[in-house]
Amino acid sequence: MNFTSESSGKRIPCFRVLDDNGYPIAGSIFEQVNKEVAVRMYSGMVTLQIMDTILYETQRQGRISFYLTSTGEEAINLASAAALSPDDVVLPQYREPGVLLWRGFTLQEFANQCFGNKADYGKGRQMPIHYGSQKHNYFTVSSPIATQLPQAAGVAYSLKMDKKDACVVTYMGDGGTSEGDFHAALNFAAVMEVPVIFICRNNGWAISTPITEQFRSDGVVVRGQAYGIRSIRVDGNDALAVYNSVRTARQTAINEQRPILIEALTYRVGHHSTSDDSTKYRAVDEIEHWKTAQNPVSRFRKWVQGNGWWTDEDESEFRSNIRKQLMEAIQLAARKEKPPIANLFTDVYEENPPNLVEQERSLGETIKKHPQDYPSDVPL
Repeated sequence: MNFTSESSGKRIPCFRVLDDNGYPIAGSIFEQVNKEVAVRMYSGMVTLQIMDTILYETQRQGRISFYLTSTGEEAINLASAAALSPDDVVLPQYREPGVLLWRGFTLQEFANQCFGNKADYGKGRQMPIHYGSQKHNYFTVSSPIATQLPQAAGVAYSLKMDKKDACVVTYMGDGGTSEGDFHAALNFAAVMEVPVIFICRNNGWAISTPITEQFRSDGVVVRGQAYGIRSIRVDGNDALAVYNSVRTARQTAINEQRPILIEALTYRVGHHSTSDDSTKYRAVDEIEHWKTAQNPVSRFRKWVQGNGWWTDEDESEFRSNIRKQLMEAIQLAARKEKPPIANLFTDVYEENPPNLVEQERSLGETIKKHPQDYPSDVPL
């Protein structure tokens, strides 16, 4: 009588292409990216970095209500996006705006959503950073953790039925793997044999809960095998490793009609959100180490610059230009008219039922009776 061991005793290796100094690791087998793709990936990472810094400060100034950064996870964002096709459907968590940036979502569109103005595609009904774009095959972010995962399995099944040459890509944090939806999604995807890539950004923290208090297994990658899903662990701070992993995963998912699980090891350098102070539960020295010694943007820049594709002058000019564009976008978004309150009652029913009609009427009367308690810049 033999019980299966709780652990193999040997950790699953982590796929890497670049070392910490941006040099290719000897013996690494990977597909080279050309200058155009590499520069676009790097410039996207820098843009995301600047956008996070400025919009975070915008929230601190009280101009928007909430913000959440992707600091430390820029490589996962842009490198995974670069490996996909525009036809691939993305179901994000909330720390993947770089994927949308790569697909052509503009700085103005990001600013409009954060300010919830009339140009916001969500009509001001979502929290800031809950981006979405039908044009870019990017499902709207929803706050509840991991709900997008079983949905992704379902979307992938529809692609399979329609025989589309595309796959679904969905993202989650390590905290998301502690939700029941994660397990249901992997099981559905495996049994139904659908083309979906599950990308877990294992950044060490689920808000204030470290991974040591979330699971006893060898990270997330081993969970794929338990559900019969081909899986890989990759250095999430190595843009070339992420690009090659996702590119190969996409080919496999479509050609073999099967799900893939990618565990990307990284670190959440920023606070969980503007509602969090991570220095209360982790050491400042730890944060600083990942911010400097393990910075994915700096590592990829060394490789791009080492190929002669980027210069210090390019860096200075590009950063200045993006800051200027973003500041202009923020000013325009702040001045733009807000959506009407009537939008609260639209886009669910073709014809509103009596209870919603009554609620809308009651709200209108209340606002007219107590105008001082409602923002004057929001039209009825």
